[in-house]
Amino acid sequence: MKKVLFVSSTGGHLNELLQLSKTFNKYDSYLITEKTKSTISLKQKYGNKIKYLKYGSKSHLSYIYIFPWNCIKSLIYFIKIRPNVIVSTGAHTGVIMCYIAKLFRKKIIYIETFANIHTKSVSGKLVYPIADMFVVQWESMLKLYPKATYGGWIF
Repeated sequence: MKKVLFVSSTGGHLNELLQLSKTFNKYDSYLITEKTKSTISLKQKYGNKIKYLKYGSKSHLSYIYIFPWNCIKSLIYFIKIRPNVIVSTGAHTGVIMCYIAKLFRKKIIYIETFANIHTKSVSGKLVYPIADMFVVQWESMLKLYPKATYGGWIF
């Protein structure tokens, strides 16, 4: 059974990723997100299949310390889990794991955020060149990401 690692930052990115939760049971899946008051309850549902990174808002000065820590922690999780495929909806925590997966020659599926209809997200810009499959939720985004796959709305 393939190991699939679903990873995203908290908030809207995680909300989009959790729309795929019906597929979690089809694989040996794991979920990685940031640890916040709103995500701690996911431990009850996913048990040892959920892992947490430190929450880091890019608008806070502490992010310059949190980002390297999350890079190291992501690498540790990657080595322990040994996934075959990464599925991410972004943002920064997803980008980290996608680049780690690329180093280990694993498959990357990236789903561009539903929130962007006419502009690229920063995460999308960073992952697009390395993704094995890049999915957009709006047909208009195919103009910006010509090699992408239109998947429709995740909701």
